[in-house]
Amino acid sequence: MANKQYETVIGLEVHVELATKTKIFCGCSTAFGAAPNTQTCPVCTGMPGSLPVLNKQVLEYAIAVGLATDCDITRYAKFDRKNYFYPDNPQNYQISQLYLPICRNGGVEIETEAGGKKTVGIHEIHMEEDAGKLIHDEWEDCSLVDYNRSGVPLIEIVSEPDMRSAEEVIAYLETLRQVIQYLGASDCKLQEGSMRADVNLSVREAGTEAFGTRTEMKNLNSFRAITRAIEGERERQIDLLEAGESVVQETRRWDDTKGESYAMRSKEDAQDYRYFPDPDLVPITVSDEMLAKIKEQQPEFRPEKMARYKTEFDIPDYDIEIITGEKALADLFEETVAFGASPKKASNWLMGETLRLMKEQELDAGDLRFSPENLAKLIALTEKKVINSSVAKEVFEVMFAENVDPEQYVEEKGLKTENDEGALKKVLEEVIAANPQSVEDYRNGKEKAIGFLVGQTMKAMKGKADPATVNQMLRELLS
Repeated sequence: MANKQYETVIGLEVHVELATKTKIFCGCSTAFGAAPNTQTCPVCTGMPGSLPVLNKQVLEYAIAVGLATDCDITRYAKFDRKNYFYPDNPQNYQISQLYLPICRNGGVEIETEAGGKKTVGIHEIHMEEDAGKLIHDEWEDCSLVDYNRSGVPLIEIVSEPDMRSAEEVIAYLETLRQVIQYLGASDCKLQEGSMRADVNLSVREAGTEAFGTRTEMKNLNSFRAITRAIEGERERQIDLLEAGESVVQETRRWDDTKGESYAMRSKEDAQDYRYFPDPDLVPITVSDEMLAKIKEQQPEFRPEKMARYKTEFDIPDYDIEIITGEKALADLFEETVAFGASPKKASNWLMGETLRLMKEQELDAGDLRFSPENLAKLIALTEKKVINSSVAKEVFEVMFAENVDPEQYVEEKGLKTENDEGALKKVLEEVIAANPQSVEDYRNGKEKAIGFLVGQTMKAMKGKADPATVNQMLRELLS
């Protein structure tokens, strides 16, 4: 790279699969993971003569996301046909919105790397249907089509070209994901494709006003892939400009395994899709009543929740930031406290063991199986010293996997802490007699020796003793 400084200009098109039970224009199920082509009907497979009918919940979710991202809501909107020919597109057109999208001119506030605030503009949000899915069978050397996804409702959130780095892109995506999850409009699981981002990127010499030629990168389904794709494409474009060549406007596919992108097709403009209003769907009129009702149902979003946690629960800022990061985690925390657990203890279990196991098993907060009631019961068992902390962690692992009732489980497995001081004293005397060297070390001021004796006692008690009580009784016996 020469001495020229380059600035990266990035805009995103984010597709979000909405959490409706049925598709956008028919009554077929949207459940993920069903056998191929079992969730289809004449409408979503594009049969001649079949008529689409808009799912009202799709419109409500789209407006809710628009309100939460500060957009103007289009009071009179229409659907358009976007014509293109592709095997996973059964009608040979996609029903989308070009001329009158449901939301326009919004914005999302993000934190920049420097710690400041920045608003990323949202050009528009429109509703559309998803296409089917092509499955390439290398063994049989053919491609198969699964139309289960065809007609699944999407909103496409089109940003302004306001982002300047991969970090800003990830901050924008995380903010969007939190807002949409808080609304319950989508689970936004990147790995299942319910949130997908296409990256439009160009570079220009720092200080120039004009945009460079942009490319669009598709097939990005993780924050890591998005970051690598942005960095890879930025370098590729700078190398071309440095070599005196020009960047071609095209759609590129990012291969995360190889860490490089390759050209798919030259980028079409809107006229290539021959858009026209869909004659089968009536225009949408958003009434004052409908808008007021959706506004009224908007939830408490993360910034308000963070402020409330600070005053109501008195837990550290770091805990608040992590817990409110995912709505499912925040709900679990609040419900556990409602069942009587102390906020700090509930927060400790979520921040410690819960996040550890989630990371190990690659789970989202929405995948957690244990109930807040059972977590509150487990906290109570440790506070009342019915079980000690190491037994509590063992019980939690089982609870995490199977949502067992911790009280019943502790009872059935005989895990209660031994509170019989007479029996404990007897074991302590045996441990002291069996370890004269450690006893002598402790009496000579070696503090570590007491840890060894506590360990030996816990082993003899099969873990069913309170370490603090053992420690205290040992010191009394040895003084």
